[in-house]
Amino acid sequence: MLTQVADGVLVHQSELLQNNTVVVQGRAGALLIDPGITGDEMACLANDLRELGQPVAAGFSTHPDWDHVLWHADFGEAPRYGTARCATYMRDLRSNPDWKAQVAEGLPPEIAEETPLDLFGLITGLPSETTQVPWDGPKVRIIEHPAHAPGHAALLIEEHRVLVAGDMLSDVFIPMLNDPDGTNDPIEEYLVGLRLLEDAADDVEALIPGHGSVARADEVRTRIEQDRAYVHALRNAQSPNDPRLGSSAKPGWEWVNDIHEGQFQRFTQRSEP
Repeated sequence: MLTQVADGVLVHQSELLQNNTVVVQGRAGALLIDPGITGDEMACLANDLRELGQPVAAGFSTHPDWDHVLWHADFGEAPRYGTARCATYMRDLRSNPDWKAQVAEGLPPEIAEETPLDLFGLITGLPSETTQVPWDGPKVRIIEHPAHAPGHAALLIEEHRVLVAGDMLSDVFIPMLNDPDGTNDPIEEYLVGLRLLEDAADDVEALIPGHGSVARADEVRTRIEQDRAYVHALRNAQSPNDPRLGSSAKPGWEWVNDIHEGQFQRFTQRSEP
């Protein structure tokens, strides 16, 4: 089911992880951002778009996590974009002979048999100087940053004052930091990403995170400060006072505490002499 967030901007939310697929209506079709996550959900979304008279004109993946690079044959053969780093990451992954088995191992067991992978990760990388999604519709500004995943990008739908944040600024997920080999500084990278999103927030009336509920008006700033406070707590090896954790976690999302415990342990050990 599609829910309207702003004029010309709609959201389809998955059942399991509350993934938000964003639909931006254009002149001859829709821009589809982060479609997912099961085959039935994507087929339902394709049918909803047909009923709206909005075939898929283009796709965009905000980053290369498995649940943001999915696709369904019913969406057609529209170009699927992402940042150059996102596309490179997916190309390298798909170059492994057993890539499909690797991806399948990381899927939630509840939907492992229901998530189609044939069109997984077929992303066209946009040149690094590209500032807008190339499509026939409202201007959509690309805000690339280093937080959370390689080649992560938020999208600002300027005309409708909507920010699509990818896997940041969620009310159910804490910040998840990208430190694949321990050679980068994921805390500083996340803070850089938050600063770039904050710079765009003055022009925003609605925020759509990758997972969870849409934020509006003052809630947008609250989400930014909440994520920043969590990252600062990790950096200082302090227990965060965060409503997404502990007994205040959303029912059914208590397992996010396990993500936090793992991150807290990693970064505390990293900061020890």
